[in-house]
Amino acid sequence: MMRFIELIRSCLTDVKEIMPWDLEERQLANPDLLIVDVREPEEFAAMHIPGSMNVPRGILESACEWDYEETEPELVRAREREIVVVCRSGYRSVLAANSLQVLGFENVASLKTGLR
Repeated sequence: MMRFIELIRSCLTDVKEIMPWDLEERQLANPDLLIVDVREPEEFAAMHIPGSMNVPRGILESACEWDYEETEPELVRAREREIVVVCRSGYRSVLAANSLQVLGFENVASLKTGLR
């Protein structure tokens, strides 16, 4: 049986992580960059990066496909865009970035430290 942190580490073999200062540089270099915040709505409401999209981790996979109640059209169309996934600590974002890559998103990174 794999423990939570082992699952995160196993995803990190395929998921790129960036630091907050890298995110700031990426935003300046690529105005089309999409920040996907996978925290819960109440966490997002309390604090978030301006312009980020809130797609809770629990509905992420259905949100990035057509024909689901949770579908987020901007996310569905973002398969070729640069995406940075953020959460509170950097763990949910690793899992989410891994899921996005499995679903065909081409340029995905996770914010290493999270928003804390």
